[in-house]
Amino acid sequence: MAEVATSARHSATSWSAPEQLLVVVDPVARRTDGESVRIAKDVLSAGAAGTKVCLPDGPEEFARALRRRGSRRPVLVGDDRALVRAVSLLHRQRELAACVLSLVPVGGALSLARSLGVPASAVAAARAVLDGVERRMDLLVDDSDGVVLGTLRIPPLGTGLGREESGAGRPWLRTCQSLVRTLVPARPSRLVTAVPDAGPSQLRVEVDGEMLVDLHQPVDSVQVSPAPPGRARVEVRPASAGSGSSALLAEGRTVTVSGAHFRYRADAVISGPVRTRTWEVREAAWGLTVPAG
Repeated sequence: MAEVATSARHSATSWSAPEQLLVVVDPVARRTDGESVRIAKDVLSAGAAGTKVCLPDGPEEFARALRRRGSRRPVLVGDDRALVRAVSLLHRQRELAACVLSLVPVGGALSLARSLGVPASAVAAARAVLDGVERRMDLLVDDSDGVVLGTLRIPPLGTGLGREESGAGRPWLRTCQSLVRTLVPARPSRLVTAVPDAGPSQLRVEVDGEMLVDLHQPVDSVQVSPAPPGRARVEVRPASAGSGSSALLAEGRTVTVSGAHFRYRADAVISGPVRTRTWEVREAAWGLTVPAG
């Protein structure tokens, strides 16, 4: 892992004096948009009293850099996956509450960053790191210690989380898969892993212990999203509901989904299959730097 230490004049409007930053540049960001990475490093180095830049080559070095941050404030240069990875690591280390994260979004998957209020451009986001404010945010934590920063979705069976989507962010994998399919003769159908037919799911959804929908009522989709502080908004769309029909809605602190094996998308990560999973809202569990005002 390459590390570069630089010193620069402290910005008069930054957080506290002397402000020192640990800038962790995700390898995907370096490959995707090296120019935006360079701009972010220049702005941060010019505005902070001390800046250490880390260039991890993989997840292990990424985690090591965060563990060894000391008193420096961590700044991630990367996409949604880098942010989720950092929050997950700090949560598992039980250091998330005391650590304020900053993000300069660089990469392809940036919808989560935008929804959290992070500026889209590298320059604006880097300036927000220096001059912004901390915003405390709720966190969904599941019974396997996984985290969700934004929205959780369970789509209909056989749709939404298919092979093409599971290769998101890895175009080289899709290219290799296409090449293999072209060069290798088709195998007998009995050796091909079956893919579930698309259709409604049979799931039980409970919010704060109260049944919202049971197994006898198939559903097209389930969505869990942030609500007022300390609560989550649950939206279940029954399979029998037409385009003009209302979804089943509820708000609460805990959400349990169970039934047949299902997959779910939490932020930029696809998980499962699982038979049951419970998520709990942790109020103001983590902090992110956003523009002031």
